[in-house]
Amino acid sequence: QLLLCIFTFAMVLVPEAKDQSKAAKGRRRGPTRPPTDAPALAWALDDSYTSMADYERSIQDMVHQLRNSSEPGDTKCQVNLRLWRSNRRSLSPWAYSINHDATRIPADIPEARCLCTGCINPFTMQEDRTMASIPIYSRLPVRRLLCQVPGEVGHKPSGKKCHKKYQMVMETIAVGCTCIF
Repeated sequence: QLLLCIFTFAMVLVPEAKDQSKAAKGRRRGPTRPPTDAPALAWALDDSYTSMADYERSIQDMVHQLRNSSEPGDTKCQVNLRLWRSNRRSLSPWAYSINHDATRIPADIPEARCLCTGCINPFTMQEDRTMASIPIYSRLPVRRLLCQVPGEVGHKPSGKKCHKKYQMVMETIAVGCTCIF
């Protein structure tokens, strides 16, 4: 779970922050030049299959850890300072559930679910509903099945044979929660 947060931050949020920082510096000094090329993700379509396979394997490892976790399935809005993982130490704690989609690779992705409506007040350690816990979303690369496999629910048989073909797309997934006023 921690790996998901770290991996997402390193691969998605850090490049965006660098681009925003460069744009902000350009605004201070004068007009900016249009970027020469769009920011690329580490697993863009031109990259080798190995990096995408490694990425998918890391997602599978996180799902495996989530399924085999010895931690009780706590759904209470409370902070646990004894745990080292940030999702339970946050003032806007969250738990993970598995987002399953059979027409996607990876089919299972850990997704954050906020445990509080409000946020934990750090002085009283009680929920304060004058603030709100909201999910933080990130876009993750997945491969999406373009053609349904014959025999699946909702598939209408046609005269043509359907071949499995996957296309790389970005999917929005909740990766954590934060507190807002």
